[in-house]
Amino acid sequence: MRRLGTVGPAVFPIGLGCMGMSGMYGPADEEESVRAIHAAVAGGITLIDTGDFYGMGHNELLIGRALREMGSSTREKLVLSVKFGAMRTPNGAWSGFDGRPAAVKNFLAYSLVRLNVKEIDIYRPARLDDHVPIEDTIGAVAEMIRQGFIKGAALSEVGVETARRAQTVTPITDVQLEYGLATRGMEAKVLPGLRELGIGTSAYGVLSRGLLSGSKPAAKGDFRRFLPRYSGANYEKNANLVQALAALAAERNISPAQMAIAWVMTRGEDIVPVLGARTVRQVEEALAALEIRLSAEELTLLEQAVPWDAIAGTRYDKVAMTHLDSER
Repeated sequence: MRRLGTVGPAVFPIGLGCMGMSGMYGPADEEESVRAIHAAVAGGITLIDTGDFYGMGHNELLIGRALREMGSSTREKLVLSVKFGAMRTPNGAWSGFDGRPAAVKNFLAYSLVRLNVKEIDIYRPARLDDHVPIEDTIGAVAEMIRQGFIKGAALSEVGVETARRAQTVTPITDVQLEYGLATRGMEAKVLPGLRELGIGTSAYGVLSRGLLSGSKPAAKGDFRRFLPRYSGANYEKNANLVQALAALAAERNISPAQMAIAWVMTRGEDIVPVLGARTVRQVEEALAALEIRLSAEELTLLEQAVPWDAIAGTRYDKVAMTHLDSER
């Protein structure tokens, strides 16, 4: 088990990210998604991560269904992490972020109903609202903690100074950051700063949204088609790095995804990778990666074969990158 910071709960070493079950990578099979959640919990996973804007509420309804089918005794063992604040339109477009205290309470009310729970374990703004002081946004979360609707406050994609300010309002369990073999910019300042504050890290994008596993965006509605790392010449350059990763993984008779997961597991006990999955097979592949131990020599070869600064393209487009407090 790994603890989310000094004040957060102890959770299984990896978490399940459910975003892909609600259309972000194109159509998903709802029945298979529910089976994947069941398989994750059966395999020991306790941290389930979602966002109220994934599929405009669909993802929470899906998790709520899976929870009901597993029963209340299973729910008591799980840690539900919910991101809020991103605004959507009926056609699925993104229309900004709302971190006002009144909005926080409104988002929470709907999430509790969709998930069919009385309390959410970890509640976090998905981004920093540049128009609302973080103290106000987290202050609303703290108020909901006092009223018994939330257990713990957390953050996502913020820098150290923002985390420090939020921590003056209420204890912060962890900050969710994109971090993995292909995305290591956080190692310079953000990760060391969070460690000084006693705040944990939950890492998403460990496989750079499937890039490291050789996945290709194809289906209509797959938002990766608009990401710089998957575009044109960038994708061709990155494909060479992915081939190098695949060659090293083949020597160990494991998949490239498993090697990338095994790498991030070595980066510190205070980091909990949140691995996205849509199928039982993907869940089983991630769980099997926990059995892999990479030697010092293998780690060196891996980082030489896939240098993070050789990855072509930013993780989001130019506009989205400007909204990441963690990158400032």
